[in-house]
Amino acid sequence: MPQNRNNTVCDSEGYQRTKMQKEIIIERLRERGCRITKQRLVLLDIILDEECSCCKEIYYKASKLDKRIGSATVYRMINTLEEIGAINRKNMYKIACGRDCTMENACKVELDDDTVLELSATKWHQIIQSGLAACGYVDGQKVRSVVAVPCECAE
Repeated sequence: MPQNRNNTVCDSEGYQRTKMQKEIIIERLRERGCRITKQRLVLLDIILDEECSCCKEIYYKASKLDKRIGSATVYRMINTLEEIGAINRKNMYKIACGRDCTMENACKVELDDDTVLELSATKWHQIIQSGLAACGYVDGQKVRSVVAVPCECAE
């Protein structure tokens, strides 16, 4: 299996999804008139590949890769990515995937019999909407987004 720059194993679908997200974000940046510099690409890779909880953490990782990246560069890039809708600070700098997203394999569900379900973003939102309605949590409202907090308990 391929490995990312931290030498951790990646599945090819995850790599393709990340590459697709990166290409879409780069296109949106170009549409805004942003130059696609090596520093921006380094920052984008860190945000896509890592689980960073703040700008300082992104800066720390980026400065190890390129000493010329300053904290102001990180903050400007984060603000720009937020403005184009690519990230959401409330979601710990994970790439946002809204109700209208058509991304395939946006969600992976593992069942107790080791079955793995890979759901598109559209299907994931349909399942959440239906489940909330069936349990009486929504009455005509539509799900805008879902933020899952990683569990810290042992499996």
